[in-house]
Amino acid sequence: MLRAGRAASGSSSPRARVVGHPAAAPTTTVPRFHGEDALAGWARVVEAVHAEGGRIIPQLWHAGLERKGDAVPDPQVPAAGPGTLSEADIAEVIAAFAQAAADAQRLGFDGLELHGGHGYLIDQFLRPEINTRTDGYGGDLGGRTRFPAELVAACRAAVGYDFPLFLRVSQWTVGDFGARLAATPDELELMLGPLIEAGVDVIDCSTRRFWLPEFPGSDLSLAGWVKKLTGLPTVAVGSVGLDGSEFLSALIEGKGAVNGSLDRLVACMERDEFDLVAVGRLLLSDPEWVAKVRDGRQGELRPFSAKSLLDLH
Repeated sequence: MLRAGRAASGSSSPRARVVGHPAAAPTTTVPRFHGEDALAGWARVVEAVHAEGGRIIPQLWHAGLERKGDAVPDPQVPAAGPGTLSEADIAEVIAAFAQAAADAQRLGFDGLELHGGHGYLIDQFLRPEINTRTDGYGGDLGGRTRFPAELVAACRAAVGYDFPLFLRVSQWTVGDFGARLAATPDELELMLGPLIEAGVDVIDCSTRRFWLPEFPGSDLSLAGWVKKLTGLPTVAVGSVGLDGSEFLSALIEGKGAVNGSLDRLVACMERDEFDLVAVGRLLLSDPEWVAKVRDGRQGELRPFSAKSLLDLH
């Protein structure tokens, strides 16, 4: 299954698609998932992917605080103080996501993903250091999960129960690679519970290195812990196919190993830590990477090169 676009960067996540809300886009260059022209374009993408036998889902996104200088000057942040989202604003955001979900189904996508990680809007509500609201959308964990859960429920209602709904989560944010949403497995389980009850089918676990243990005392990765705690299918993402460091190092150095972390990937899958794998930048250098791995043609794999980023248009 292919999610529309490429892997998230340390800034604006070029593969995410912004919903139709005035403050959703971090910059003016991020693709939209609203408006007649944009949706007509996505319909052609869906048709092309299906014609090749593929499956595709869009990742729906609202940047919230993580907006850049050329975005619409309307911050609409979820924290207390100037620019706080009112309950009417929250209802508008949720409606925009639900409309995008319905549009994804109408256009023939094979599911959808909500970006709930990396410090973007959904994630911002979950973090106590960011969400300092004093109403029902802030405070304890129950209050902080209210907006994400209502958003998931609205999207589920828009598409029914036969349309796969993925949710991306992460401990880290684009501004703090060491950030932690959950310090223990128990905290992680409590946070995910309301979101799963609201209608999530698959959890996309974004890490910078997919193979690293998430909590002390266990070798399980974040995806492994989420699968163990929830029983849901999980996705692993983070430096797949790159060298032993992670994607930022690969970008700086301009290259990655030929087989990268493939052995680690196979080992984790054999331990049943996750069910799906997300591959991003590597596909820019080797678009046939998945087919080569599937067919046992490891000798033909091409390493990632930062030069491939120059080919993007």
